[in-house]
Amino acid sequence: MEEEPKGRAKGGAARAAKLTKEQRSAIARKGGLARHANKSDEPKLPHAVYKGILKVAEMEIPCFVLDDGRRVISGRGMTTAIGMKGRGQGIARIQGLRALKTIENNHLPLAIEKPIRFTGNSPKVGEASDGFEATVLQELCEALLKARDAGALATEQEQRYGQFADMLVRSFARVGIVALVDEATGYQEVRPRDALQSYLEMLVRKELAAWAKKFPDEFYENIYKLRGWVWPGMGKNRYSIVAQYTTDLIYDRLAPGLLAELKSKAPKNEKGQRSSKLHQWLTDDIGNPMLAQHIHSIIMFQRLALSNGHGWNRFVKSVDQVMPKKGQTLELPLEDTSN
Repeated sequence: MEEEPKGRAKGGAARAAKLTKEQRSAIARKGGLARHANKSDEPKLPHAVYKGILKVAEMEIPCFVLDDGRRVISGRGMTTAIGMKGRGQGIARIQGLRALKTIENNHLPLAIEKPIRFTGNSPKVGEASDGFEATVLQELCEALLKARDAGALATEQEQRYGQFADMLVRSFARVGIVALVDEATGYQEVRPRDALQSYLEMLVRKELAAWAKKFPDEFYENIYKLRGWVWPGMGKNRYSIVAQYTTDLIYDRLAPGLLAELKSKAPKNEKGQRSSKLHQWLTDDIGNPMLAQHIHSIIMFQRLALSNGHGWNRFVKSVDQVMPKKGQTLELPLEDTSN
């Protein structure tokens, strides 16, 4: 049984019972107008009138055009564009970039801290989403490149963001000049709808191929194990001497004069950093296959040494005997009891 109204509720029920149908409708209409008036006082959010997916290589970046003309990229699209892996709140992850705190740029942090709230993205009517103006992606890339030049991209992940930023800035510039030519000549009126996006995707794929990871994680992990060091994983900076080991085991043994040629292609700056990896200058038809085969052979030597309980010195000895540096005199196969 329903509980009988008490107190004010009882009085309200009694008064409602005395009202005619027309009077009750008028009161309800008045309440609805009041509620609508309260809502109209709230600022109206911009609405996405166009939306799509910007496909760049393997990346998919949600993008929108709002009814006020602004071009917007979602927060997750921003993190995807600069090579951030995993899932999570895009805005918070971008705000947490340490590299952005080391540069003087007042506009970019403000733009990231105050994303654009807009409707039309969520399947729920009226539910708002967060995004950034598309130009913020360009500014974020430029900030990352500035941080890289200042030596502020310390971790491997941050260096990856710098690579993606470099790739995007160069690709955007090329697509931009193509779009300007199309506009000046009138070709934009007849070109295929997705022509510029396809061109951008081709450029990014080409850049990604140049930056493709050539050295498996196992190569570095095995170096640590052979040296008796604790392996921290790829998320931590490697000891600086590991770069010297890589040069000794790989580039010094590929071909005569190769290392000097690669270093001339990618000289160090005043901070001792190279603008590109040495392997990025290897040719696709000969250089890269040679590198892959050589790395595979070195990893086999590493595995063999580890399985036999050998240490770093004995491992290097065995590599020297079978795969000597180019121009190096072979050592006599004397017995060595050291590990």
